[in-house]
Amino acid sequence: MLNREPQSPPLARRSAANELRIPVPAYAEKALDALERAGYESWIVGGYVRDALLGRPCADVDIATSAGWRETQRAFEERGHRTHETGVAHGTLTVIVDDRPLEITTYRSDGAYSDARRPNRVTFVRSIEEDLARRDFTMNALAYHPVRGLLDPYGGADDLASSTIRAVGDPQRRFAEDALRILRACRFASQLGFDIDPDTFQGMLSNKGLLCRISAERVTHEIDRLLLGEHAGRALVETADVLAAVLPEIVAMKGFDQHTPYHIYDVLEHTAHVVQNVPAYPLARWAALFHDMGKPALFFTDADGVGHFYGHAAVSVVLARGIMGRLALPSAFSTRVLKLVERHDDVIEPTPKAVKRALARLDGDTELFHALCDLKRGDALGQAPRCAQRVGTVDQLEVVLANVLATDEAFSLKKLAINGHDVLALGVPRGPLVGQVLAAALDAVIDERLDNDRPSLEAFVANWLERQNEA
Repeated sequence: MLNREPQSPPLARRSAANELRIPVPAYAEKALDALERAGYESWIVGGYVRDALLGRPCADVDIATSAGWRETQRAFEERGHRTHETGVAHGTLTVIVDDRPLEITTYRSDGAYSDARRPNRVTFVRSIEEDLARRDFTMNALAYHPVRGLLDPYGGADDLASSTIRAVGDPQRRFAEDALRILRACRFASQLGFDIDPDTFQGMLSNKGLLCRISAERVTHEIDRLLLGEHAGRALVETADVLAAVLPEIVAMKGFDQHTPYHIYDVLEHTAHVVQNVPAYPLARWAALFHDMGKPALFFTDADGVGHFYGHAAVSVVLARGIMGRLALPSAFSTRVLKLVERHDDVIEPTPKAVKRALARLDGDTELFHALCDLKRGDALGQAPRCAQRVGTVDQLEVVLANVLATDEAFSLKKLAINGHDVLALGVPRGPLVGQVLAAALDAVIDERLDNDRPSLEAFVANWLERQNEA
C-alpha cells in the first residue's frame, strides 16, 4: 500500500450498480428520505455499515449529508421531528425520529491537528468521498444508501473480507492527527480478531508517544473495550509494543521466560491466555491482566535452574494500584480488582471451612468469590497442560459455596449473631479490640468451635475479654 493521502475517486466509482443490500431500520430510512426530499444527498456511514457487512449486531445509525446543520434542522423540524444542537460547531445535529436519536453530520474535511486528538477547524464540503477520506480505517470509510448501494472508495469491503485493519491513506498522518486511533486499532483487533496491516502498525508504533496527550478517561475506555473483546488475548500479545505507551508495566512481561514446569508461555503470553480464558466481564478481565504483573520483579532461579516468584501477588497489587490510579478507574472497582490480584494464588480446599475462610478474606463478597473462581480457572488454562486439572477443583469450590449459602452459614462479620454494639455492651472498650474480638469470634464459628448464636458468642466474648485483662 502506498503511503499517500487518498484522492477523491470520480463519481463513476460510486457503487450505484452493485446489488449489495444492507437492512436499514425504518427510522433511518425516514431520515434519509427527509434529507433527500429537501434536496440534500445523504448516506449511512461508519460503524453501522461495517458491522452489517460483517453480519454483526449493528451499532447506532450515523448519517452524513451534504446539508449544513441548519438546513438539516429545518428539513426535520418541518416534518415534525425534534432536533438537538449537540455538536453543531463540527456540523453534527442530533435528530429524533420515531423516538430514536440519530447523529447527522455535514460532509466535512478536517484541518490541521495541534493536540493529536481534534482538528483545529473543520471545513464543510459537498462530497461524500471527501468526507470518507478523513476517517481512520478503510473498514470505517464506507457509506451506504438503500437505493445507491455501497460506496467504498478505499477498499474497506476487501479489507473486511481479508480481516485487515488498514488506515485510510498515510498511516503516519492518520495517527499523528488523532492518537486515539492507535488504541482504536488495538481495540478493533480484539473485538474483530483482525490483523493490523504492517504499514498501519508501523504508523501506530511511530506515533505511540502521542498517546500521553490523550485523556486518561479515553485511554481507559479503549483498554476496557479491548479487554472485553472476543479476541482480547491475541490482541494483547500482538499489540503489546503499542500498548506499552499506556501500560509500560507490560514491557517487562514480554518474552520473560518463567522457567517452571507449570508454565509453557512467557509472562505476557500466559497473561493473554488467562485474559482470554476468563469470562468477558470487566472485573475478571482487568484482574487477569494484572495478576502476574509482579513476576519479573521477583524472579529468581534455584540451584536446579527452576524459576520462582515468591510474593509476586503483592508486587502485582502495587503495580495494578498504580495503573488503575493513573487510568482513573473508579475506586470501588479498583479495590475489588486488587483483592482478586492479591488472592489469586490462595490455595482453597473444596471444603466448607476453607471456602468460608476464603469468603471472610473477601469480606463476605460472594460475587467476588465467583470472580476469583473465574480467575483461577483462567489461570490454570493459561499454564502447562498438566495444570488444567485444577479447573475441576475450582468447580468444586463453587459447589461448596452454593451449599454454604443454602444453609446460611456464617462467613463474614455481618453474618455473626452479635455486632460491635453488643461487644461494647459486654464491656469491651471502644477501639481496635472491638474488631479483634469479632474477628476471633468469626474465626471460631468458621472453624466450627463455636455456634453462631447470641448466648454462645456472648460467652466467647466474655472469656476473650477476661484473657485480655489477665494478659
